[in-house]
Amino acid sequence: MPVFLDTNIILRHLLRDDEEKAYRCKDFLSQLEQAKIKARTSDIVIHEVVFVLERTYRQPKAEIRDLLLPIILFPGLILPGKRQYARAFDLYVGKNISFADASNAALMERLNITEVVSYDLHFDRIEGLKRIEP
Repeated sequence: MPVFLDTNIILRHLLRDDEEKAYRCKDFLSQLEQAKIKARTSDIVIHEVVFVLERTYRQPKAEIRDLLLPIILFPGLILPGKRQYARAFDLYVGKNISFADASNAALMERLNITEVVSYDLHFDRIEGLKRIEP
């Protein structure tokens, strides 16, 4: 039975702001990487990690992608739709849009949805997506 992976485990590993906890988190994540254990997480957890790294720790978007995407892709990590995160991070970094908008655009692409009803002009930066105002 998998356990649930919460935000703070990923953050402690990435930030190393508490060496003892960071070491234990690294060990746990290494087991996920090797699929020795299974853990489930959620889109909310991933979004929270991105938000904290970007807003609180002022990490550049490309660095956030480079740190977090490999963890998301660990074989032992269960996250429905995890493959669309590569595209979400491409949009987040390449189009300089919010991670939420990038994730939604990646989902729309996966579902073959080409129109979005929104006032958010960031969607205009994404080829193949048409923004419609109500």
